[in-house]
Amino acid sequence: MIRAEKLTKSYGEIEVLKGIDLHIQQGEIVSITGKSGAGKSTLLHILGTLDRADSGSLVIQNQPLQSMKEKELAKFRNAHIGFVFQFHHLLQEFTALENVCIPAYIQGKYGNDTVKRASELLSYFGLEGREQHKPSQLSGGEAQRVAVARALINQPSVVLADEPTGNLDKASSETLHELFLQLRKDFRQTFVIVTHNPELALLADRNLHMEDGHILQP
Repeated sequence: MIRAEKLTKSYGEIEVLKGIDLHIQQGEIVSITGKSGAGKSTLLHILGTLDRADSGSLVIQNQPLQSMKEKELAKFRNAHIGFVFQFHHLLQEFTALENVCIPAYIQGKYGNDTVKRASELLSYFGLEGREQHKPSQLSGGEAQRVAVARALINQPSVVLADEPTGNLDKASSETLHELFLQLRKDFRQTFVIVTHNPELALLADRNLHMEDGHILQP
């Protein structure tokens, strides 16, 4: 489902990725661990088409992405890739329900079906009755679950998560761990998760360890 081959990336004279090969199957949960500066987030940003590799190839859902223009990439990203970040990045002026709907609205899906799906996702994540609350009225764990719902609204091929539990307490982290596993069970959702959390890494189907721009454990 994701096939990356010989990805390289440098910033000035600093080589961040040094020939990454990575194959991920549909419905697989893959964690990426490693020290700060190993290249984890850079790799995730390239897989998410937020950045481009200097060389190498990236194919997602049989679509070669390295030759796509920016508008094409943005359209592909919105349709096929969901993102969850350490800090949920919810828009403070909008309600939980509105935040979840935003990626669908970007696709031009303004109808009742979008609102219904967003509401169903929030209910799935145990957030009934919180739909009209703004981010400042939610706990950290609740806000992160809203962010996951937002990532799923367009039924993406893959969800990319960058330190999703890094800003959560232990109980909220455990809830999010269970949520990822349940999503894979219920919907065969694919996840690539960059994390320093050993418990989350161990729950993945595969844990890839990065060091100095290389994946040490395929």
